[in-house]
Amino acid sequence: MKHLSEKTKIFVETASIEDRILSCRNNKWIGYGQATKIMSKLDEMIIYPKNHRMPNLLIVGDSNNGKTAILDRFKKKHESYVDEDISVVNPVVYVQAPPEPDERRFYNAILEVLFAPTRTSEKLDSRYLRVKRLLEKLKTKVLIIDEIHHVLAGAPTKQRKFLNVIKHLANDLQICIVCAGTKLAFNVIQSDQQLANRFEPRVLPRWNNDIELKRLLLSFETLLPLQKESLLIEPSMVNKILSMSDGLIGEIAKILELSSIEALKSGEEKITKDILNNIDFLSPVDRKKKFIT
Repeated sequence: MKHLSEKTKIFVETASIEDRILSCRNNKWIGYGQATKIMSKLDEMIIYPKNHRMPNLLIVGDSNNGKTAILDRFKKKHESYVDEDISVVNPVVYVQAPPEPDERRFYNAILEVLFAPTRTSEKLDSRYLRVKRLLEKLKTKVLIIDEIHHVLAGAPTKQRKFLNVIKHLANDLQICIVCAGTKLAFNVIQSDQQLANRFEPRVLPRWNNDIELKRLLLSFETLLPLQKESLLIEPSMVNKILSMSDGLIGEIAKILELSSIEALKSGEEKITKDILNNIDFLSPVDRKKKFIT
């Protein structure tokens, strides 16, 4: 089992089939090139000294291509803790943008993730001050707003107001803002010149048949709890997985999850082209066709 990492090898040698199947379903972090660079940038934000022009980041990519996985890992890396003054510190606050650019919903989202009460009758100004004071008290360093492209669902006036809220929070608190979304997120940030100048864009492109994809598949293989080597980097396997996944890392992970489980249930102990052909999986392209027809 030379194809496995040492930790996975020990697990495979001692775990039951049921436990190995469960392991296939667990999320697996692969520190591929662009993800590692973005994580390093995010880590810098945690220790960045307060000033009047804090660094901000815009992470852009297609749906299911790794944005949320990166942000979730960063959040878990910097969980809340109790400092020497016996005060709770929450360095990273992670929320989703509301379905439309609505200030009240945005404030509520922040309050909810911080387990603070929301009051229906509370005025917007008061709610903003409460959010601001709470983030100050918790010594928050980074505010993450996922699905920022939702801002485009509102009228231009509402969009401007919502973007102004983000600017005010960044200025008043002197914290870093990280926004993430689909390619439409570019339009959101570019619609405000001040924000466009403050946000550094990082793009997560779809995967191509190149050395980076082979490294990714090789990394996955070291973590899959299978006794035999699947040779995922063999050219025909690479082409098959790339075609099925449409170049999206979330789809690649799902394909390998389903294939690993099938390899365990069948006793094959490795992923083969026959298994790839027979798993219960529809590619993103085929899913779209289903909806169209």
